[in-house]
Parts: sequence; C-alpha cells; structure tokens
Amino acid sequence: MGSNTELLKRMSLNQITTEQLNLEEAVQACTKAEVPWISLWRHKIEEIGLKQSKKLVKDAGLQVSSLCRGGMFPASTKALRQKSLDENRRAVEEAAELGTDVLVLVCGSSSEHDIEACRGWVNEGIEELVPFADSHGVKLGIEPLHPMYAADRSVVVTLGEAMSLAEKYSPDQVGVVVDVFHVWWDSELYQQIERAEGRILGFHVSDWNVPITDTFKARKLMGDGVIDIPRIRAAVEKAGYQGPIEVEIMNEDLWNMAGDEVLATIKDRFVHYV
Repeated sequence: MGSNTELLKRMSLNQITTEQLNLEEAVQACTKAEVPWISLWRHKIEEIGLKQSKKLVKDAGLQVSSLCRGGMFPASTKALRQKSLDENRRAVEEAAELGTDVLVLVCGSSSEHDIEACRGWVNEGIEELVPFADSHGVKLGIEPLHPMYAADRSVVVTLGEAMSLAEKYSPDQVGVVVDVFHVWWDSELYQQIERAEGRILGFHVSDWNVPITDTFKARKLMGDGVIDIPRIRAAVEKAGYQGPIEVEIMNEDLWNMAGDEVLATIKDRFVHYV
C-alpha cells in the first residue's frame, strides 16, 4: 500500500486531536512535524476569525482536508431548525473560503423527539443545504456515528444509512466520511464501503480501547485498540479514496501533552498502524 514516505504525505491532523492548542499553535506543530494537511474545527476558527485563520494556514503551506462541522439539523421547532440551517450555510461559506471542498456533517439528534422525526429532519436539512453548498463548490460529507451517540449527536449510525442519504444526490454534491471508530463494528461495513465507491470524502483513524470508559473522549491512539485499521484503509482505497487520512482522537491524555509531542506520537502510530 505504498511507502511510509508516501503515506505520510496523506496524513492530516484533525484539530480536535490537539484541542489544547489554538489554531496558530496547531499550525506551528504541523509545520514543525512536516504534516502537510490539517482539518479545521469551527470553534477554533471563531477564536481568531476566518480571515486570520485562512492566512495562518496559507502562510504555513498547509492544505485543509475538511472543515468540522456542519449538521445538527434536528430541533424542536421550525424556527430552531431554520437557525441550524443558517449556521450550516455559514459553515459552507467558511469551508469555501478556507480552500476545502469537504464540510463534514454530524447530522444531529434530539432527545426531546422520537428518532424517526429526527431522521426526517436530517433528510430535510441536507436537502435544503445541498444547492447552497453546490453553488460554493463544497461537498457535504455525511459521517455516520457509533450507535451510542444516537440520542445526542447523530441518528445516522451506519455507513448504509449515510449512503442511503447520499445517493439521493450527485457524488459531486454529497458523499460519506468513513471514521474507523464509528464503523468498525458493522457486519455490513465492507459491503457498504464497496457501495460507497466514488462517494468517500474522508477517512478518519483512531482506535477503540477495551473497556471503553468515556463516550466522548474514548478514542485511543492507533495500535492501542481492537480496530483492524489497515483492512479498512485497504477497502476504502479499493473504493477509490486516495485523499488525506485524518487522525481524529478525542483523548484527555493527548490533550494534556505538548503539541510537538502529540504530533510526534501520532506520526509514529500512523506509520506503524494505519
């Protein structure tokens, strides 16, 4: 599957992996570690503004693999759902300005309403957003989340569900994001990856530790868990994806490390376990 040098050319720091760093610090850490890609999070951009964020990334010569995140479509009232859609439109504009064509969608849920209603609102939200995103040259990447997040983060919990939503649109408009943490358990995973040929807009890596102790900050470094990452990567590549591979790890231990140490650690694990 290629040399380590070629593989590292595809490595992207998903900014949540270094949540302790502001954007300037994260960019500096990437530059020092010779990591060529970065996936930006909107709350980090908001801290310094879009114009300064763009300048920092551009001046460092980094490429933006994606923007996190859009979505969160379900809400208890029509007014709140419209507010969410407006926020998604702003996210599209930010993605276009930052030079990435992928806006990652964490589709959302609401514990106040039944899950079928939430699925309907997700469908409606994407339908409303597609023309606007398309006009800005931005693709919507639907990221299915592990079922444990269905009540508070996303009612889209399998790659098959994500594909059923994506297939309503052109591959140039809507695709899927394959995050190993969220999909490794699925008995239909490899069939659905094959189904997703031409629609995979992102590939995220981390690992699943046993026992899992924290739902949000549960992710571990690649090699510290049970996920067969190389097999999933091979399937994703066979389905046509050759883009950046984002290291996305929400983990308290990593957040307590110095940025340079985090980058050195994840680079080493990336080479050996991805």
